Amino acid sequence: MTTMGIIFANIYDSSLGSLTNKRTMASLPYGGRYRQIDFSLSNMTNSGIRHIGIITKHNYQSLMNHIGSGQEWDLDLEEGGLEFLTPFAMGHNGSYRGKLEAINSAKSFLENSTEDYIILVDSGVLCAIDFRKVLADHVASGADVTVVVKDGIANGKKQLDLAVRVDENNRVTDVAVDYCASEQYLASMGIFIIRRDLLLHEVTEAVAHNRYHFERDLVMHGFAETGMTVNAYRFGGIALFNESTTEFYHNSLALIRPEVRYGLFGSGLTIYTKVRDEVPTYYGDHSEIDDCIVADGCTLEGRASNSVLFRGVRLEENAEVRDCIIMQGSVIGEGADLECVILDKEVIVRPGAVLRGTKEHPLVFRRGEVV
Repeated sequence: MTTMGIIFANIYDSSLGSLTNKRTMASLPYGGRYRQIDFSLSNMTNSGIRHIGIITKHNYQSLMNHIGSGQEWDLDLEEGGLEFLTPFAMGHNGSYRGKLEAINSAKSFLENSTEDYIILVDSGVLCAIDFRKVLADHVASGADVTVVVKDGIANGKKQLDLAVRVDENNRVTDVAVDYCASEQYLASMGIFIIRRDLLLHEVTEAVAHNRYHFERDLVMHGFAETGMTVNAYRFGGIALFNESTTEFYHNSLALIRPEVRYGLFGSGLTIYTKVRDEVPTYYGDHSEIDDCIVADGCTLEGRASNSVLFRGVRLEENAEVRDCIIMQGSVIGEGADLECVILDKEVIVRPGAVLRGTKEHPLVFRRGEVV
């Protein structure tokens, strides 16, 4: 059995506000040194998948700069390897109405491939997962489609792209789409396995009938109307759903907790990223840094607590940040006071500035702003 991968880079861009104005969700920085796509790519390469396509709509230059040839993920190969499926390359304007239309625009990529199965992955859910186990479970189930699901996400409040109920054998018995499902449902992690030939057939049929939404028009429609069988693979590890600005904020700070950090980086499945050489972080004589994730290359002379500080951040004397995410190259001026704030790259905070959001509504500042 051979497997290839498809990663969707832009699924929730509109729900992340200014954080994705000039980048895809896939290239959104996370955890001080990573990008969100690092998790999807690493999961695939750790599982022996060496043929991967990344479907993008727009704002993909940052993503391409980060991934480059794919060397860090051992994907700089003469055969297979990594391919960016951009709208320009596929003769499309990029205004996809859904995943099925995006896959349809990349049909030649799939048709020219030889793998038996395809793993489809969103870049908005961060986890460390072995796709070999998922594939084995899919084959053993005999189902047409397997969806990877997570317990404890459905709560009747969070709207889910796809939620399912299952029987004692994890065979799906009910499907809900774009629904605030109750706790009896399992939340899709945006990861699916399907035979390549079946996907091509289903996509062709769906698009011919003006159906473009993968979860609604392939999974739910197939389940309810055409007898498609759907298997659920329960993922027991840490899964962080970064599908909104608030979720991104909370899940970034969650990485400070040892159990979350271990769940993502201590499972034995390495998360690779682009390697950058930086000098060690400098800690001033009067700096106070408590419960923070700190990347290399920072200059810290003030106080920080429960925050994530990316590479090259400068925290000047008597400045203080609490419950903040400070991205690469940002400067917090002397005496500034920040609480519940997300600074995108290269933001300059003037000396003495006071910026305070809340944990439910963190303040977000665009890349390069001066505040």
